Amino acid sequence: MKRAVVLMNMGGPNNLDEVEVFLNNMFNDKRIISAPKPIRMMIAKLITWQRKKEAKSNYEALGGKSPLVGYTKQLISKLEEGIDATVHMAMRYTPPYSSDTLQGLKDVDEIYAIPLYPHYSSTTTLSSIEDLEENIKKQGINAKVKTLNSYYQHPDYIAAMVERIRETLANDDPQAFELVFSAHGLPQKIIDKGDDYQRHIRYNVYHARKTLLEAGIQFHKTHLAYQSRLGPLEWIRPYLVDKLKNLKMKKVIIYPIAFTIDNSETEYELDVEYREVAEEIGFEEYRVAKAPNDHPLFVKCIANIYENMKAS
Repeated sequence: MKRAVVLMNMGGPNNLDEVEVFLNNMFNDKRIISAPKPIRMMIAKLITWQRKKEAKSNYEALGGKSPLVGYTKQLISKLEEGIDATVHMAMRYTPPYSSDTLQGLKDVDEIYAIPLYPHYSSTTTLSSIEDLEENIKKQGINAKVKTLNSYYQHPDYIAAMVERIRETLANDDPQAFELVFSAHGLPQKIIDKGDDYQRHIRYNVYHARKTLLEAGIQFHKTHLAYQSRLGPLEWIRPYLVDKLKNLKMKKVIIYPIAFTIDNSETEYELDVEYREVAEEIGFEEYRVAKAPNDHPLFVKCIANIYENMKAS
């Protein structure tokens, strides 16, 4: 019995030449922009043209590429040590695409598709699953395929979050800090149509707060905010910049709750751009926690998810 785990994520440029590819593919996704295809293509070209210069500059600051693929490779390496399956990545907007990954999986009996998004959204989870299933059909792969929608409440995932927060706090008094769970934002209209993302994020925050208290880590206050707003539409609130302005304490830890793998939104947007905002506001301490990445507890989480999927 040959089994393969496919870890699905949005991807990120592997080099500066892929920045334009990444942006164009993302804004051409019908789950991101729901306009008819010809109009969507024009919108994607316009947004890519507007954003590519700044985006390239941001990726240059990160070493000329997104850190996401490298961290994912480290996770895969550790995961393969403990399960009876090969592990692969399938990125939505940059190589390796699902079509590339599936080329090497034509002789497997079972494929377990696990999103690296712990919270379900049509813009992420559904988009990746649809893309994978479409390419499985195109390539005539007959393997049994199992997919998963969310795992934001998984105890090992929550434990990995808490450990990353503990690492960032170090030996300092949590009562001197406020903790902000920063999630990637979405247009309010997507949530209004019934998307589960915001509800899952809120439940995730509930579980994380509970586990922090059980671990004896009590911050002055904890909050939820949303980052990465783009364009003129109303997005889910509160926006992170507004939250930072309204915090009473001037020591803050930001936890990137929407991400399991660090990327430009964590290592540049949060750690560079929002740090500048925090400094302007007058924060004494501004710290950004790492995403789970290849933390042993997150490796354990994905391994347990695979075993549960296999048994079901």
